[in-house]
Amino acid sequence: MLLNPFYPLTFLKISSLKATIVFLSILLIKSNLLRLKGGIIGVLFALVLISGILGTSTLALGTLVYAYRLKTKSNSVDNQIQDLDTVNV
Repeated sequence: MLLNPFYPLTFLKISSLKATIVFLSILLIKSNLLRLKGGIIGVLFALVLISGILGTSTLALGTLVYAYRLKTKSNSVDNQIQDLDTVNV
C-alpha cells in the first residue's frame, strides 16, 4: 500500500474545516445567547416602565381622592360656620 504524498495537505484541509465549523458554531451560539439576553433585558426594561406608570398613576389617583375628601370635609365645616350668628358685644 503506497502512501499518498498529498495526505498532509488533505489532513490540513479536513482539520481546517473542522476548526471552521467549531468556530462558526461557537459564533452562532454566542449570537443566539446575545439575542436572548437582549430580549430578557428588553422585557425587564418594559416591566420597569410599566410598573413606574402604574405606580405614578396610583399615586396621582390617591392624591386626587385625598384632595376631594379634604374639599368636601372643609365645605361641611364652612357651612356650619356660616350658619352661626354673630355675637354683639
